[in-house]
Amino acid sequence: MKRIHKLYYKALLFCLSVFILASCSNDFLEIVPKGKLIAEKTVDYDKMFYNLNLINMTNTNGQVPLGCELVSFEPYMSSAALRTQRLFRWEADIYDDEQNASELENTMENLYIYNKIINEVLDATEGSEEEKMALQAEAKAGRAWVYFLLINYYGLPYNEATSSTDLGFPLITEADLIASNFTRATVKEVYDFIVSDLTAAIPYLPTKVVSRFRFTQAAGKALLGKTYTFMGKFSEASPFLNEALSEYDDMGIAVRLLDHNLGYSGQRVDTDPENLYGKQFVNNWGNTSNELTVRPEVMALYDVTDLRLKQYSAKTRSNVAYPIAGVGRKVTGSGQTAFGIRVQEIYLLNAEVKCRLNDLTGAVAVLEEFRKHRMPQAFAVVPVATASNKEALLRFIFDERLREFAALGFRWFDMRRLTVDPDILTPVSSFTHTSYNSDGSVQGTYTLTKERLVLRFPKTVTDQNPNLVNNQ
Repeated sequence: MKRIHKLYYKALLFCLSVFILASCSNDFLEIVPKGKLIAEKTVDYDKMFYNLNLINMTNTNGQVPLGCELVSFEPYMSSAALRTQRLFRWEADIYDDEQNASELENTMENLYIYNKIINEVLDATEGSEEEKMALQAEAKAGRAWVYFLLINYYGLPYNEATSSTDLGFPLITEADLIASNFTRATVKEVYDFIVSDLTAAIPYLPTKVVSRFRFTQAAGKALLGKTYTFMGKFSEASPFLNEALSEYDDMGIAVRLLDHNLGYSGQRVDTDPENLYGKQFVNNWGNTSNELTVRPEVMALYDVTDLRLKQYSAKTRSNVAYPIAGVGRKVTGSGQTAFGIRVQEIYLLNAEVKCRLNDLTGAVAVLEEFRKHRMPQAFAVVPVATASNKEALLRFIFDERLREFAALGFRWFDMRRLTVDPDILTPVSSFTHTSYNSDGSVQGTYTLTKERLVLRFPKTVTDQNPNLVNNQ
């Protein structure tokens, strides 16, 4: 993995272990007295945003094998990591007793850094008050991004009727390495926390930046619009998504929707123009791994003119054909998947929200503008029968999300919210995984349950936090 910036704190990476202070060396204590990073000047807090582990979320990638768009094949799956196998089978316990959860390692470190900036930067020396407020706002937006991810791992999908009692994730607002025995906030409390952070941050965020690793107002509005969409609050989401769509191309850096008609190759997170806000995770399932492929039913959603089909292969990396016709191994040209804030999502969420609010004409216009960047313009038109029917158009938009994001981890989060969707309610039991033997025969079929819409905390966490109620 490339180091995008040399400024990062190795001591924190090795000593911060999910919710607790792991055993640390004397060298760490000499560098970071009393478990704290040293920062005094405003510029010190500014530099914290270039920490490597704020950008590279490494194995924060469980959402990929959880996605229902995938099938697995032997002998490759039995050779994959046990975590991959357990995630694909939607098992209750993904980790062994002594293991930490990959979904918590980088995210908890991120929270530590963001909380430190939020709580301390206003008292920093040097720098103007405006600069300090902007840095605090950026950290709040970053914290909101992390919490959106965490609540979609550990809390049930937002449901107005139950989210005030559904268990979510602990609200951690202090940069304290020795804090322990956390308790869980409700799903509603976590979403309200995200909305509060973003609402407070957006007015103070810069409109232009020199790096796509820094938050802008456009990115903040996009995230707030996405949050409201996942809450089913489409009227609240609409203005923020509209503004993000109109503002993202004036951020001071090159941000645009790539046109596949002009050719496409894998992008780097630091230069990818489709990144408003750059974060990435390791995703060999979307590049070189053989065990997971996109299922035939999803591959059939692509029109033959769709240029995204160039990102698939019907063969393994060793050029061996899969025994089932119609599957596609994703080949993006990169072992990293960007999942910070993406231009594609702004388009597709914007189209979705317009459709939800009965602006079918507006939804189709946004959708066709997007699609003409993925196929010849003549084939980008939404079918007339679909364009005039709200439910059909909404399903088409979710299919477009599948076409754009298959094997990249986005489907898992869509699956969750579809189970409480007010317009196209989808039974949890309709989501299945199939595993095939090398001869094409079915080895096993797995059906998603409501209990497995959330991840469980590993034993390493619950042992240190006896009041942390685990998911079933």
